[in-house]
Amino acid sequence: MKETKTAIFAGGCFWCMVKPFDEQPGIRGIVSGYTGGTEEDAVYERVKTGTTNHREAVEIVYEPDVFPYEKLLELYWQQVDPTDDGGQFFDRGPQYRTAVFYQDEEQRQLAAASREALDKNGPFHEPVVTEILPARPFYPAEEHHQKFYKKNPDAYQKEREESGREDFLKHTWQEKSYE
Repeated sequence: MKETKTAIFAGGCFWCMVKPFDEQPGIRGIVSGYTGGTEEDAVYERVKTGTTNHREAVEIVYEPDVFPYEKLLELYWQQVDPTDDGGQFFDRGPQYRTAVFYQDEEQRQLAAASREALDKNGPFHEPVVTEILPARPFYPAEEHHQKFYKKNPDAYQKEREESGREDFLKHTWQEKSYE
């Protein structure tokens, strides 16, 4: 059995963060959930109020020899507006802010270097404000939030389009595939 590691990324609406990673080679699993706060047993009804300090996030189990962390980071940046400190697209509030939650020193260093390179050489005119934070307990979201893009493909696509995410990503990453 191949070695696996875990990565955690907050990128606004977790519905929109699953599909780009879900079917990549070396991805063993992806779970929508909540992390970053101090409340135990986070649930959507409390997290969505923005008062728990939790963020919507995805936890990805991956095979580093097939899909290395650096590649996960590259794909992550192509899913978000890392210059927006108030949330993501039409989802506003601290629960929708971007963050990379590192599991160990190697992930911290790779995330910091990746963010610095994006800030220096990326397509953005504003500074990259995505935080790089130590991983905290991760609480899986309720079952109806898991793999939302497969369970509700029309609602998923509508969310991506109406939020402004789809247009932003297409415009920002024209030369790259992000799904």
